[in-house]
Amino acid sequence: MVIYNHSLESIRELVQTVIDFELTHCLYLIDNSPKDNISASLPNHVKLKYIFNNSNLGYGKAHNVAIKNILNLTNYHLVLNPDIIFKGEALHKMLSFLEQHPNIGLLMPKVLYGNGEIQYLCKLFPTPFDLIMRRFIPGFLKNKWQSRLNQYELKHKSYEELMEVPNLSGCFMLLRVEVLKIVGLFDEQFFMYLEDTDLSRRINMQFQTIYYPEVSIVHQYEKGSYKSFKLLNYHVVSAFRYFNKYGWFFDTVRTTINKRLVS
Repeated sequence: MVIYNHSLESIRELVQTVIDFELTHCLYLIDNSPKDNISASLPNHVKLKYIFNNSNLGYGKAHNVAIKNILNLTNYHLVLNPDIIFKGEALHKMLSFLEQHPNIGLLMPKVLYGNGEIQYLCKLFPTPFDLIMRRFIPGFLKNKWQSRLNQYELKHKSYEELMEVPNLSGCFMLLRVEVLKIVGLFDEQFFMYLEDTDLSRRINMQFQTIYYPEVSIVHQYEKGSYKSFKLLNYHVVSAFRYFNKYGWFFDTVRTTINKRLVS
């Protein structure tokens, strides 16, 4: 778990949930904050490893710090945001499902808002227009393109059914470690945003990336880039890097897979 200027109180429940889960080998708490304000208050537990980076490495690079430490220690790794609420039973079911399906490299559960509404986090591979429409087109114009936005978020699919999705959210990613050894870790050129899309895509090229609605978690999502110019800038830069990597208008993988998902 990567944190940045989080108070101990804001993550205490999540830390305890992960530590208490009997199959947890280790919880890495990677702190990108400018100052270490919480290590002295953290519980002294053999499963908890706190790493203070003394700088903001970015989301993917900071997660890689933890992943590199566990590559030869465990079969599965959970990437989760600090604003997640879940119960250990959810992980039990997900791990059991992965054990039964060895070709799955990434599993994501149903994700809910705090009020119980579903978050539509299964997506097509983005086009430049999709990202511009979602972030910059004002609401009264966005309504004109609502069907396109619904399609991008796969709202024509049933979020009550298991499905293979090549673009899954990084808020809660249960990953098979052997797959990470093959496809690589987070691409560190993405400071923040789209690093999850990139990793999902690379996994999906060789393994299955599955949405698993048999369990649900709560994500207290705040849409930070809608409130902060700094975060918006990170989002824009990451979008440029993503399309420079895979293609702006000519991306045959995107075209083929998106067409299959839409049909």
